[in-house]
Amino acid sequence: MSRAAIPEAFLVFVMIMAYIWKLRLTHPLFWLVPMAVVLASHVMRHQRARELGFGARNFGNCLRAIGPALAGLVVTIWVAGLLLGTMRPQGFVEALQSFVVYLPWGLFQQYLINGYFLKRFEMGLSRRPARILTSALFCVAHTPNWFLMLVTPVAAFAAIGVYRRYANLYFLGLAHAALGFAIFMVVPDSVSHHLRVGPRWFTWR
Repeated sequence: MSRAAIPEAFLVFVMIMAYIWKLRLTHPLFWLVPMAVVLASHVMRHQRARELGFGARNFGNCLRAIGPALAGLVVTIWVAGLLLGTMRPQGFVEALQSFVVYLPWGLFQQYLINGYFLKRFEMGLSRRPARILTSALFCVAHTPNWFLMLVTPVAAFAAIGVYRRYANLYFLGLAHAALGFAIFMVVPDSVSHHLRVGPRWFTWR
């Protein structure tokens, strides 16, 4: 066990929160600093991309095991939007472009959740506390958006379970994008605030 991994992860989290709440406006390239720390951490611990979950291994197994439930949940969200009349007025091409843009963002978030934070906390904690702490930090990262703060810890907790079993970030990135995009298209901005977090949540109109 490596207790040093826990304060390292908290340092990265503090830098991410500082960027979201302040430095994104004053120093837009500051995000490179926490990313440099994360990448250096992987190098020092000899963690390769494949070990973190970047690869085709188990993608098919994950798709067969989790794919139907994921598809069912996405369809349920879309149907709810149609029945409630809350669908975002976007054309097919515009919606497809939005989803394609969402894919790398979903993959990146799953990489940080599982490939970095979860693995660091597991170095100093047992499995359940590491899972709870990772999910809690993912929730805090979405303050003050109360809607996302309700959704994200549940989603992160589930994603960690899938990651521990299949260790495939590509499937999790796809799932993240599919669910996030469905929520974006269905949940009205009066509730989701356009999925914004940090100071941008207050300035949404």
